[in-house]
Amino acid sequence: MGRPDRPAVPCHLRLKPQEIPYDHPHSRHMFDKNFVSTRAAFQLFGPEVLFACLLRIQAEAGRHGGLDYLQVFENLEKIRHDGKNLWFIQDGVAVTALLPEDY
Repeated sequence: MGRPDRPAVPCHLRLKPQEIPYDHPHSRHMFDKNFVSTRAAFQLFGPEVLFACLLRIQAEAGRHGGLDYLQVFENLEKIRHDGKNLWFIQDGVAVTALLPEDY
C-alpha cells in the first residue's frame, strides 16, 4: 500500500524479480536519472501510473543498494492496458518507461 503522499502502483501491475542477483556488480542502478517515457507507454498507462511505478523501483533500488538496468512490471490482468507489460530502463543519461515493442 502506498503512503498518502505517494501514488500507489495499481494492483494489476507487479514488479517482477530481476534476473540477476541483487549483489551482482551490474545491479547498481538507482533509477535516479532524468525520467522520460515513450509516447506509447505514456498514452497507455498515463503519468500517474508511470510515476507510481518509478517511485516503487526507486524504493527497491534504495533497499538493495541498486538494481539491474531493466525492471519490468508484469500486467496481471490482460484486459487492462491491452495486457501489456511496462518496462523501465536506466542508461547513462535517463530512466525510460517503455513498452517491450518500443525497445
